[in-house]
Amino acid sequence: MEAESEPYVRLATMRQLHQAVADLNTARSLADTLQTVADGIVAGLGYELACVNLVRPDGDLVVAAFAGNSAAEALITGRVGTRSSWERRLSMGEAWDELRFIPHTDGWVLLDDDVPQWHTEGPEPRFEDEWHPQDRLYAPMYASGGGLDLLGVISVDRPRNGRRPGAWGREALQMYASQAAIAISNARLRANMQRALVRLEREQQALRASEESFRQAFEYAPSGMAIAEMGGDQHGRLLRTNDALCRLLGRPASVLRRYSFADLVHPEDIGTLLRTSAEGGRAELRLGRRDGTYLWVSLRNSVVADTTDGPRFLLTHVEDIEERKRHELHLAHRASHDALTGLPNSAELRSRLGSRLCERPHSVATTAVEALDAAYGDVDDPDTRTHGYDVDSVPGGPYDHHVHAVAPDTENDDGAKGLAVLFCDLDGFKSINDRFGHHTGDAVLIEVARRLTTCVRDGDTVARLGGDEFVVLADGLGAADAADLAVRLRNAIIPPIRVDGRAVRVGASFGIGWAECGMTAEEVLRSADQRMYVEKRSRAKVHRRAG
Repeated sequence: MEAESEPYVRLATMRQLHQAVADLNTARSLADTLQTVADGIVAGLGYELACVNLVRPDGDLVVAAFAGNSAAEALITGRVGTRSSWERRLSMGEAWDELRFIPHTDGWVLLDDDVPQWHTEGPEPRFEDEWHPQDRLYAPMYASGGGLDLLGVISVDRPRNGRRPGAWGREALQMYASQAAIAISNARLRANMQRALVRLEREQQALRASEESFRQAFEYAPSGMAIAEMGGDQHGRLLRTNDALCRLLGRPASVLRRYSFADLVHPEDIGTLLRTSAEGGRAELRLGRRDGTYLWVSLRNSVVADTTDGPRFLLTHVEDIEERKRHELHLAHRASHDALTGLPNSAELRSRLGSRLCERPHSVATTAVEALDAAYGDVDDPDTRTHGYDVDSVPGGPYDHHVHAVAPDTENDDGAKGLAVLFCDLDGFKSINDRFGHHTGDAVLIEVARRLTTCVRDGDTVARLGGDEFVVLADGLGAADAADLAVRLRNAIIPPIRVDGRAVRVGASFGIGWAECGMTAEEVLRSADQRMYVEKRSRAKVHRRAG
C-alpha cells in the first residue's frame, strides 16, 4: 500500500475491509463462506493470491478455498498438510502480533515438508521491505477469537504494491482473519444445525411411520391386543383394545376401557394373572365374555415406553386357545377317567389315594413326639423349642402340616375318623354278560356308576377299578359310618335295571378297608379287596345273587 500513513488510504482500506466482511455474512453455506474469505482478501486487502487452509476433524489442514490464480487453485485445492508441519511453520515464523511471517531467507527449511504450497518466480528484492516471491505470510484463525483452538490458517502472497505489509496492513489482515474465523464458525454451526434438522425430520418421519405401522399392526392384528396402564393406582386398567379382542370377548372398546384383566379373569385364575402381569410374563387363563361364559386365552406381556423415561405401558397379546385347551383337557380326562362310565380310573384312584399317605406310620411319629415330650417337656410350649430339637421336623408332630391317615378301631368305636376305602364287586354280573351280551353289561355298569355317584358326598371319590369292580373313597368316617355307607350303596345297586325293555338285577359285595400312613396305595386296596372276598364268602349264595 502506498503512503500507508495517509488517512485517505486507511479510509479506503477500511471501506474495502468492511465490504469484504459484509460479503462474509451473505454466504449461505460453509463452502461459500470459505470461498468468500479467499475472495475478500484478493478484492479488499490488496493481495493477488489467497488460500484458506481448514482444520479437519483429524487435526490436519486441507486447502478448502483459493483465489487469484486458477492454475494454482487446480494444483493445490483439496490437498492436505499434516498438523505437525503446520505447527512447525507457525512456531518458526516471525511474530507480527498474531500473524506469522517467514522470509525467503528461511523458507528453504520448509521445502521438504508436506504443506501444500505454490512457487512464483521473480527477481531478488531491490530494497529492504520489497516482497520476495518465496516470502510467506500466515494469518491463523481461532475458533474462540484468539484462543488456542485453531480453526484454520489463511495464506497470502504477492501484495499488489510489491512491498511487505506495514503496521496498518498487518492489522487489517489480522482483523479480517478474526472476522473470517467468526464467519466460518457460524457457517459450521448453521451447517450442523441444518444437518441436525434434517436428521430430526428424518427421525420424526421414521417415528411417524413406526407409529402408523404399530397402529395398523395393533388395530388389524388377527388376535387380540390391549394396552394397559403400568404402575400407579390404575395399574392394569385397559387403555386401548383392538377389534379382535372386542370380538373375542363380545364387548365394545368403550366398555372394555372400564375394566382391567383382573376384572375379567376367572376367579380361579386370578393368582396366575398376578404372577404373570410383569414384563415378559406369559399365562394361560380364562377371561369372561359378555354372555357370562369364560374363554381360554394365552396372554403375552411386553412393556413399551411412551417417551424416554416417560410413562410405561403394558402391551398384551391375547390369543384364543379354547380349542387347544379343550383338547388338552379332554386328553387329560381320558388319561385319568374310565371311557365307559366317566368315573376316575385305576391310575387316578391310586394317585388320589397315594396323595393322602406318607411313608411313616402315624403311631411311629406320635411315639417320637411323646419321647421328645418326656425328655424336654411339652412341645406345645414355645419355650421347649430352645432345648435343641425342632418339632417341625418330626412327622406327625404338632407343627407338621401333613394330616396323617389313621384307621379307626373297628372293634371298639372310639369315635376316631379315617379315610374309608370301600371295595365293591358286582354279584351276578357275569351271567348278564353271558346271557344278554356286552351291550347290556355295559349299560348295567354305566347305571351302577351313576347310582354309586348319587349316594356319596361331594368330595368323595367313586372310581372304576376295572371289569365289574368299583372303589369308593370317603374321608372323615368312623367305623359305623363306613358300614352304613356300604349298606346304602348296596341298596342303591339292588333295584332292577332296565335295558332294552328288559329288567336285570345285580347284587354287590363290599369290603371296607382303611387308608393308613405307612401303607402304600396297593396295600390299602389289597386289604379292602380281601375283606370284600371275606364278606362275599360269608354270605349265602341266594343272598349274594340279586340278578
